Amino acid sequence: MSLPREGEVRIPSGCAVSGMFSKSGKRMNGEQIIRSIEVMHDRSNGLGGGFAAYGIYPEYKEYYAFHIFYDDISTKQECERFLERHFDIINLSKIPTRKMPQITDVPLIWRYFVTPLPTKLAESQLDEREFVAKCVFHINTRIKGSYVFSSGKNMGVFKAVGFPEDVGRFYRLDEYAGYCFTAHGRYPTNTPGWWGGAHPFALLDYTVVHNGEISSYDANRRAIEMYGYKCTLQTDTEVIAYIIDYLHRKQGLNWQEICSVIAAPFWQTIEGMPEQERKKHEYLRNVFASQLITGPFSILVGFEGGMMALNDRLKLRSMVVGEKDDMFYVASEESAIRVIQPELDKVWSPKGGECVLVTLEGGKA
Repeated sequence: MSLPREGEVRIPSGCAVSGMFSKSGKRMNGEQIIRSIEVMHDRSNGLGGGFAAYGIYPEYKEYYAFHIFYDDISTKQECERFLERHFDIINLSKIPTRKMPQITDVPLIWRYFVTPLPTKLAESQLDEREFVAKCVFHINTRIKGSYVFSSGKNMGVFKAVGFPEDVGRFYRLDEYAGYCFTAHGRYPTNTPGWWGGAHPFALLDYTVVHNGEISSYDANRRAIEMYGYKCTLQTDTEVIAYIIDYLHRKQGLNWQEICSVIAAPFWQTIEGMPEQERKKHEYLRNVFASQLITGPFSILVGFEGGMMALNDRLKLRSMVVGEKDDMFYVASEESAIRVIQPELDKVWSPKGGECVLVTLEGGKA
């Protein structure tokens, strides 16, 4: 009996990512991103799914939206006492969900729109975003049974244990409208499947969905924790979100430079560059060596007013980009784009280590 030839057997390569972005800022219904990730059902195994959505809270766009998981009522009460000491709580409520037999062991899921108390902010001697980030880490590491899984302005993360299409409908994502959505279907290989470990991972307005495995995780984790970050979620992807925050918010690198750190060109490639470009890449590789991520990956990074897509420098994971009018799509498979936009102006596959960046026309949201 002859063995099947290459291409005749489908190997999903675990995990699926999908994203859609309107460059004009047009707000779209969340049902589209659910349909996109649902096409790649076989890339997941039901142990994690999630979404990030931008532009969904225009009525509260000046406030940080905290999405929090709680184990029980007493934990919720302890966390709310901390929030009341540090923030002005503008609004709080349960996050709306619908009963679904596929989603079980549901924690308490609450949403808070907050702004730092001026006295606490002044006392901290920190800028506002750093103050909020430190409060998030305090809750996630000091208040057992509480986990802030989303903390940006005018955006939110929605995640759970389950297949992604079920997670999206559980959170009633079809009732939200935003200019940017990312999605993830998880197939965990060496880390547990639990609510906190589902993607996206987020800090402030930065969100990350990831297909792959980070072989440099221990080195990346030890390095990033030197700067006050805490990796507590039992999965390698968490460290990418903190690296993004550190490089962009704290170090002031632009997105192209961040790509050149995370998926840095090989030294022999750098040696062949024009002098000015070579010096720039040499500097980035030397100064930010600990933020180089190795191993197979494709990631989507969401942020206020934009989205970035990036493959590892050897392109060991699939990623396809499609464009139609002002719409930008990216997914692990072209089928996940075609199901929501059959007619594309352009479709292409980024090179390994190539920074693919899309932003709102005219800048920030």
